[in-house]
Amino acid sequence: MGSVGNDDSLDVLAQAVRRSGVVDPASSGVVLVSGGADSACAAAGLAHTVGPANVHALHVNYGLRQSADRDERICRDLCSRLRIDLHIERPKELAGNLQAAARDARYAAAEQLRARTGSNWIATGHTRTDLAETVLYRLAVSPGARALRGLQARSGRVVRPLLELERGETRGLAVQAGLPFADDETNLELDFARNRVRAEVLPVLHELSSAAERNIAETHAELVEDAHLLERIVLEALEAAGASAGAVAIRADALEGSEPALRRLALRALAERASGRAVPLGRRRAAEIMRLAELPEGGALDLGHGVRAICEYGLIRFVVSSEADAAPEPVSLRIPGSCRFGRWEVRAEVCPAPVEPAGPDLATLDAGALGEELLVRTWREGDRMRPLGMDGTKTLQDLFTDRGVPRSLRHHLPVVTAAGHVVWVAGVAVSEDFRLGSQANAVAVLTARVLD
Repeated sequence: MGSVGNDDSLDVLAQAVRRSGVVDPASSGVVLVSGGADSACAAAGLAHTVGPANVHALHVNYGLRQSADRDERICRDLCSRLRIDLHIERPKELAGNLQAAARDARYAAAEQLRARTGSNWIATGHTRTDLAETVLYRLAVSPGARALRGLQARSGRVVRPLLELERGETRGLAVQAGLPFADDETNLELDFARNRVRAEVLPVLHELSSAAERNIAETHAELVEDAHLLERIVLEALEAAGASAGAVAIRADALEGSEPALRRLALRALAERASGRAVPLGRRRAAEIMRLAELPEGGALDLGHGVRAICEYGLIRFVVSSEADAAPEPVSLRIPGSCRFGRWEVRAEVCPAPVEPAGPDLATLDAGALGEELLVRTWREGDRMRPLGMDGTKTLQDLFTDRGVPRSLRHHLPVVTAAGHVVWVAGVAVSEDFRLGSQANAVAVLTARVLD
């Protein structure tokens, strides 16, 4: 078994991890390793920061490239030298868009490993160069500022502790530290749009300024900060206009006199409340909605993805053209594990008993009664459950009415079922049939959050 040398290089990596502020030195986590220099540096920096025993590496071997087995051997060598555990996953089949399917498989495996090891975070080796490439690519293909705010230092449990380093720096540090790595030959294939940005666009920007990547990263950081501020301002403006949480309609005159940006963001927020997903509502569509709202006969505007803005008698409201069609597809949820359901991320974690029973926003249930796999789906006509603390059952439709859940949101809330029985409706009710009793040996903790 070899060892890692050059403590100075490892110190530089550890300092970058600490300065990122996304990893508590007393925490533990999963690091994704690919065989490349960036992920090798992430693994080394994290092991140097939180200790090797607190880092669990994950390598996903898709078997799609001739060098796949070579990359796995490199990851084994790396983790042996760093004295960290390595877990190998080999997905059997990837359907649909290959890159997207591979990414989903990678993060699903990482979340399962994180839950199984009781870890706090999932780390990637993304660098400032990756950030710059992402911003440039999205600037070209996706209108609006929202698309430019991806690849943040923290996104849920995913952290990117090396965003202050550029790719050339991580490669140099990997060499100095004696970290085993290999270059991915597919990065040279210009058939991929991201590779063209890397090979053709960024070099030209470096000719204009050696600080190109740093300047792009600083702009990205400002966009993220600005977005947090704007979100609060928009929510306050909607509240003041009578469109409080859950509302999907607003009087057009309540937005008159507002800055165009505030009107646009307020309308987009309402559209997304109605649809339960991101809605691309730019300047032109916002202006058209306001124009229709001023007409005596009103009008409607299709925003795509089954979402429509309907303007009637000065009222602007957002609807889904077919709530059933717009609803997310059912997905399975393993215990422990996580899944993506529309704009929601639903998680199931297992903790030893005892755990204090919680409420509808966080369900604490008897893990033994649930089994190993759940189904997350939307509300269906006729669905019933026995809410916690009640003797009889109620239809979910009645529960939605009792709890004031808007009709436009009902087909987007995660409904978690076990063997056909409703276990939990996120934020609405927990089933009495799966309640956490005093005899439970293990506790399943279910949570759900809306993704950015």
